[in-house]
Amino acid sequence: MENIKLSNGVEMPQMGYGVYQVTPDECERCVSDALNVGYRMIDTAQAYANEEGVGNAVKKSGIARDEVFIVSKIWISNYGYEKAKASIDESLRKLQMEYIDLMLLHQPFCDRYGAYRALEEAYREGKLRAIGVSNFYPDHLIDLASNVDVKPMVNQVETHVFDQQVEGQKYMDELDCRIMSWGPLAEGRNGFFTNELLGEIGKKYGKSIPQVALRWLLQRGVIIIPKSTHKERMAENLNIFDFELTADDMAQIQTLDTGKSLFFDHHDGEVTKMFMGWRGLV
Repeated sequence: MENIKLSNGVEMPQMGYGVYQVTPDECERCVSDALNVGYRMIDTAQAYANEEGVGNAVKKSGIARDEVFIVSKIWISNYGYEKAKASIDESLRKLQMEYIDLMLLHQPFCDRYGAYRALEEAYREGKLRAIGVSNFYPDHLIDLASNVDVKPMVNQVETHVFDQQVEGQKYMDELDCRIMSWGPLAEGRNGFFTNELLGEIGKKYGKSIPQVALRWLLQRGVIIIPKSTHKERMAENLNIFDFELTADDMAQIQTLDTGKSLFFDHHDGEVTKMFMGWRGLV
């Protein structure tokens, strides 16, 4: 497993297991399977309602706490300094942990500045080893980073072969902020699993379309968290460290970029209205 060094010197695995849309009932089993096949980073969030399952699985695994990198996120209903501060403690309680390795603001809406102050305070207190944001477009990220004491160390954004975040990654690099992908397999959208180009490249290496797409992200320095509820698929996704794409492969895959989200645009007014309706999710 390869690591990525954050701006404060903390190292995190470049590849982990994400539990978005994994039900609370399934989460403990899925995380246990992921840890069993070799994952050492788990990505959860308050809004996923499965932090307890993550905590239970890690506790029962027998793996030392400092060998598992835990990521969680504050939901917008917990934004504002006081509510965010309380929510961090609640996440620690649910995870049954004394610290979280990386805590992010989940969305660029509501009182993100108050919430980020709570992240900074918890970071200084040792409750969080690193802090950052999620779904922050360049304007959101630059604005926040210019007005806080501890700049975001990670920005988790939709990143896959069809929405490559080339421009966004450029600004993250300028801010010494690492890019982390959600939806690295595009959740199967846009004909992902039958893409001819990815399939042809995969044949050269005896690898599947998902493995090629994940390897492409790794070689761009992107942190990835593919999700599956099937143990054999978890293992397959992890098996991408024994081959390397050529410069030509990388360039060909770059042509798949549409520059558009397959899910939602955080600058769209209707999307913003949707998130306002989701404020009470947790």
